[in-house]
Amino acid sequence: MDKRIPVTLLTGFLGSGKTTLLNKLLRHEGMKDTAVIINEIGKAGLDHILSRHVDDTYIADNTVLLGSGCLCCTLREELADTMRDLFFRRELEVIPKFTRLVIETTGLADPGPILASLLNQPIIGPNFRLDAVVVTVDAEYGLRQIEQHAEANKQAAIADVLLLTKVDLVSQTQLDSLADVLQALNSGATQHRISQGEIDPQAIINVGLFDPHTQQAQPQRWLRATSRAHSTRGTLPQKVHDDAIVNFTITLPTALTWTQIEPALKWLCAT
Repeated sequence: MDKRIPVTLLTGFLGSGKTTLLNKLLRHEGMKDTAVIINEIGKAGLDHILSRHVDDTYIADNTVLLGSGCLCCTLREELADTMRDLFFRRELEVIPKFTRLVIETTGLADPGPILASLLNQPIIGPNFRLDAVVVTVDAEYGLRQIEQHAEANKQAAIADVLLLTKVDLVSQTQLDSLADVLQALNSGATQHRISQGEIDPQAIINVGLFDPHTQQAQPQRWLRATSRAHSTRGTLPQKVHDDAIVNFTITLPTALTWTQIEPALKWLCAT
């Protein structure tokens, strides 16, 4: 049994509803024993999320124990450093022993380097495992953002779970069009349509979508995300040797079987 702490990476383009979603998730009873790393920049900061709640206890200068039993920590340095700090404080019982971790990124974040950090960093890899990449997509402006911004394109292409937000603000036709585009961009992701950030945490927490023990690894999704981002506007990823060549490393806890790796190799050779 894998005893590492499961990590959910929550990202999405600017204005796609991450703050609203986090507000609901942080207060949900099902989020008990969950640690959440959020960004302090912009309106998604800790003070904004917690400003109307008084049932919280500050246990460190950047960490709050919410009344729901959820631990909330702001990102003030490198992600890996914040994760290591949380882990060691957990082991020393300075903070409650959380059983899962959610990481919220900025709207302009490239998820690729974050995933690499989760998989390859010392301390991180042996103690945390990536559970799923959850991406919020604005139902009203999502199509335009995917077309015009490489970050939005890559976020959608790399997702395990796509949350179509603000569905109450658009027509069924517009919503279906967005869903079709997302399906074409990332057929492996599950889609949920939500309004006002309402969703059962079990739909995105501890879902085990990135698990080499239960399904094939999917590096082709990461490759697809990078190649699509090259064809759209925005900042290209660093460490690119050529427009068509990008390198990355995936370190898994156990060896893959041929059945698991063969589909990825076939996909790679066909592109």
